[in-house]
Amino acid sequence: MDFDEAVRLIRQKDGRYQPQAYDVVRLGLDHAQKLIHGEPKKGKSIVNRHVSGPQLLEGFRQHVLETYGPMSYPLLHNWGLRKSADVGNIVFNIIETGLFGRSPEDNLADFKDVYDFKDVFLKPFEPKSG
Repeated sequence: MDFDEAVRLIRQKDGRYQPQAYDVVRLGLDHAQKLIHGEPKKGKSIVNRHVSGPQLLEGFRQHVLETYGPMSYPLLHNWGLRKSADVGNIVFNIIETGLFGRSPEDNLADFKDVYDFKDVFLKPFEPKSG
């Protein structure tokens, strides 16, 4: 099953998030894996490139800000991503399809209240007062 098919099946059961939300979380995971483990080596099989919930959220934050800049907050909001726990919900939805792996210590609670979306995706672009 490819990623788009997995998202289609997930959304039949859980329609809270738009397909773009799944794409941006997947790209945020890729970014987090590069931050933590470096670039994958050419010709080598991919070994464990696991990241924790907070590590994934940091990669997600960086990817979103670098890609969407001032449009980050409204786009995420439009796609159904309003808090860090939403990223966790998407990750665990994908895990259930078998496309993402998990370690025994991974928990949905790892994504809860890691940061406030307004603080990280909206405030950096607000005019400075004073």
